[in-house]
Amino acid sequence: MQAKINKVELRNLQIEDYKELKSSMMEAYSEMAGSYWHEHHIEKLLEVFPEGQLVILVDDKVVGSALSLIVPEDLVEKNHNYTKITGNYTFSTHDPNGEVLYGIDVFIHPIYRGLRLGRRLYDARKEICEQLNLKAIVFAGRIPTYNQYANELTPKAYIDKVKLKEIHDPVLSFQLSNDFHVLRIMKNYLEGDTGSQDFAVLLEWNNIYYNESPGAINSGKTVIRLGLIQWQMRQLNNLEALFEQAEFFIDVVSGYGSDFAVFPELFVAPLMADYNHMSESAAIREIAKFSEPIHKRFQELAISYNINIITGSMPMVEDGALYNSGYLCKRDGTSEKYTKIHITPNEVHHWGMTGGSEIQTFDTDCGKIGIVICYDVEFPELSRLLADEGMNILFVPFLTDTQNGYTRVKNCAQARAIENECYVAIAGCVGNLPKVNNMDIQYAQTAVFTPSDFAFPSNGIKAEATPNTEMTLIVDVDLDLLKELHEHGTVRILKDRRHDLYQIKKKKP
Repeated sequence: MQAKINKVELRNLQIEDYKELKSSMMEAYSEMAGSYWHEHHIEKLLEVFPEGQLVILVDDKVVGSALSLIVPEDLVEKNHNYTKITGNYTFSTHDPNGEVLYGIDVFIHPIYRGLRLGRRLYDARKEICEQLNLKAIVFAGRIPTYNQYANELTPKAYIDKVKLKEIHDPVLSFQLSNDFHVLRIMKNYLEGDTGSQDFAVLLEWNNIYYNESPGAINSGKTVIRLGLIQWQMRQLNNLEALFEQAEFFIDVVSGYGSDFAVFPELFVAPLMADYNHMSESAAIREIAKFSEPIHKRFQELAISYNINIITGSMPMVEDGALYNSGYLCKRDGTSEKYTKIHITPNEVHHWGMTGGSEIQTFDTDCGKIGIVICYDVEFPELSRLLADEGMNILFVPFLTDTQNGYTRVKNCAQARAIENECYVAIAGCVGNLPKVNNMDIQYAQTAVFTPSDFAFPSNGIKAEATPNTEMTLIVDVDLDLLKELHEHGTVRILKDRRHDLYQIKKKKP
């Protein structure tokens, strides 16, 4: 390595760089005699894909390079070798409409290794992949020290030991540290690669920002605005009074451009006042009769206010059983039902409620979401199943009477945000209902929780409402930050689970 370096420059390759490129390449591949690109090869690469050819210079001398093509995804999926992927060195395989950036070469002059120059080239390739909206970077990497272990280890066993850092491979170890993962082992990939015993490892880096339909009017949003309603329990004379109050809040959060309006669990409870002379179980079944009119009205409001509405929950009777359920009313006019899975002892004792049996995520125009009701968030397995299906935001309508109950919901919701690398939005009821048995008091502080990493608030709280006060909470959440966290977080909880030791899976109802 040079004693002193004055300048390092990364830029696109130019044909004038060829002599220095050839010289550095011959030094980099000294064990493979004659392994360098001819000038007409470089001219062709610069003709078909100039932005994909990179060089790195130290004090104005070319000391490294990364060369690439764009190829169709199906070409990568097929068995191939170096000659085939380069079109027998004609680069006829380059397809500007392809989905994959295929790396055909990367090297650093031996004298300049150890300066992390290779990492700069890899990072620049990733930028090209993102800028061109390509799905992935793929290339076949050499395993040049495999020949030292070939008598005792299969290629797969060798790769596993490199992953565990029991063996250092100067090429594969570097690629794995740059977030590439192994797709498969390839035989007879590069003729003359005796160090690798003619094996190569097909590696991939996924572009988490890839958009299959860039620029489409209905393409997925990345910043989602949540409108959470901290609902005051109050006396309501009839169903229309409930609709009037609900529409007021929908109008408010819609006016701020919210994508979701979220109501709390059992916010319809004031309707039970007219049936307070009955037993608790009979009274709640009476207001279950309103579930379909409420569903219909909220569907209409979702369309007219152009907002997705999570209706909190309400009692519903099906086949004689009483459930605690709600609806996701989408702004496209469709709706889907969700039901509380875990029923509290209080709900069983006073109301005779039954738990639901369907665990599901919901596709929306703002991505995949999950909805669990209150007590459900205290069971981590349920949210983990939803995360495994790709949930980005978990909504939790809740109803708690005391601060103790709220603390359980809050702390468990924060845990779900951390362990599932998602946003968790909770919305609750406040106030008192002196004329409704078993619904006397409520305590709530509506909030949005985040994972705990550098891109998020240090305490994992994006926003909180004032406790025990009727209000709305308008919060923006960025889904791209979750993508970044999944791949590059300080810890990667979703990726690092030991599937070889344990797993969680649904059972058929």
